[in-house]
Amino acid sequence: MSRIVFFDLDGTLADRQAAFGDAVAGLCRARALGPDAEQWLRTQLADRANPDDFARLRHVFGLEAPAAQLWQEYVDRFADAVTCRPEVLEGLARLRAAAWTIGVITNGAGDIQRAKLTATGLAELIDGVAVSGDLEIRKPDLRLFELAASRCGVSLADGGWMIGDNPAGDIGGGHQAGLRTIWLRGRPWPEDLTAAHHVVDDVTDAITILLKETE
Repeated sequence: MSRIVFFDLDGTLADRQAAFGDAVAGLCRARALGPDAEQWLRTQLADRANPDDFARLRHVFGLEAPAAQLWQEYVDRFADAVTCRPEVLEGLARLRAAAWTIGVITNGAGDIQRAKLTATGLAELIDGVAVSGDLEIRKPDLRLFELAASRCGVSLADGGWMIGDNPAGDIGGGHQAGLRTIWLRGRPWPEDLTAAHHVVDDVTDAITILLKETE
């Protein structure tokens, strides 16, 4: 069996939600931004963030700091706050020891997603990453999966797995790419979407499945 696996990042390998709240609150404190600006950021950046959001922030609230500087401060604060549980890092290390090729396929801006990977220690455990901002496309677009495979030095034709928490983006995209899939339950499941091959409550459970299938 092919030992290739792709993981989603936010909500799968790393805890985005807690880090998001800390990054927004910290930025607002540092810049003396009031409750209106903080609520605006929490709404605008709830699902994703990119530099354009901070150009709009600057315009809406009349800030003097350059948008690029505000964006970089947010990226740095997010990287400082984001976490990956030790048991997840240990599981990935076990996969590498078992000769698995590990990739990450994630939606988001390239600089912030790579900052998360570096800050959490995940970057040292993966073979390649494809970020939607690299191509200005988002999962489930097949091209993002093809890019991830290429950056890992493998081909989707070799088969493999996709693990994530987003039904359409991760599981639907994984199916389109010809991959077997493991879904981290939590979000509502669309009625018209083909079921994942496995459903788990935690990414460590998914890693255990992979290790058992290739023992």
